[in-house]
Amino acid sequence: MARLTRLMAGAIVVSLSIGVAQSQEWPTRPVTMVVPFSAGGPADTVGRILAPGLSELLGQQVIIENVGGSGGMTGSYRVAKAASDGYQFVLGNLGTHAANQTFYKTPLYNASTDFAPVMLIAQTPLVLLARKDLPADSLREFIAYAKTNQTSMQFGSGGAGSASHLACVLLNTALGINVTHVPYRGAAPAMQDLIAGRIDYQCPDTPIAIPQIQSKMVKAIAILTRDRSPSLPDQATAHEQGLTDFDASNWFAAFFPKGTPAAVVEKLHAATLATITTPAVKRRMQEIGADLVTRERSSPDYLQKFVETEIEKWAGPIKASGVSMD
Repeated sequence: MARLTRLMAGAIVVSLSIGVAQSQEWPTRPVTMVVPFSAGGPADTVGRILAPGLSELLGQQVIIENVGGSGGMTGSYRVAKAASDGYQFVLGNLGTHAANQTFYKTPLYNASTDFAPVMLIAQTPLVLLARKDLPADSLREFIAYAKTNQTSMQFGSGGAGSASHLACVLLNTALGINVTHVPYRGAAPAMQDLIAGRIDYQCPDTPIAIPQIQSKMVKAIAILTRDRSPSLPDQATAHEQGLTDFDASNWFAAFFPKGTPAAVVEKLHAATLATITTPAVKRRMQEIGADLVTRERSSPDYLQKFVETEIEKWAGPIKASGVSMD
């Protein structure tokens, strides 16, 4: 029995040693960043800003793979069930790692227990955009138009349960209107139809909203956060236009599968933190309206608590809206 105990103890030590060695060597091949939305959307934009810096610091290419569907759950689920070897991580957001836990009756994963949190990276305001020929230039005019025409109107989103969907759902509830939802496989396809006038409005993040506002391809009605965005300083908020204290913003964070070695998590965390502090990345993030997190909010532990808080924060409004998906 004593000999068996010594053998088992030795095996555990060897196993731990191998695990530590593998973590120290990581990565020895390319790493996949799963963006759980279509190319061209806000998450994709943020991911492509980060990928070159991460590749340089990790010494291996970080490859972006767009895996859309179910408001970002399809790609996130793939990472949740992937091997915990550090070669796949997901760029999650409000929809994939908070709101969908309430919005979907049977979410594909538990956002607070099925992932190893790495780092909260940035937060972005959500914006109410309308087709450029919609006869409304302010939130007050938009409300009046929507109340009269809601039965014939449509709003688009990056998919059921996505941040852009939830923001519009909460907005519609606050305005007391019932408008048909048209889900897309990402915010970019929804934006294309908004520009073409096939839908009436949507509520995307600033990374995809700003270029279209600047080119006058769509009409900006309101910033949906409590305060104005530094990237759109002349655009009034919903709060300023009478919808008091309305606040809807998105965020982006990196997650590995649960069980990923702590040393691997720390390496990606350190590389991500170093990447977002470079002048080029800071400047580019500012251009798309993304507010980078401070160092105090960047730890894996902070992200774990943040996700749990966000799940609770959004549960009430989503339940109050009465909107859910199977």
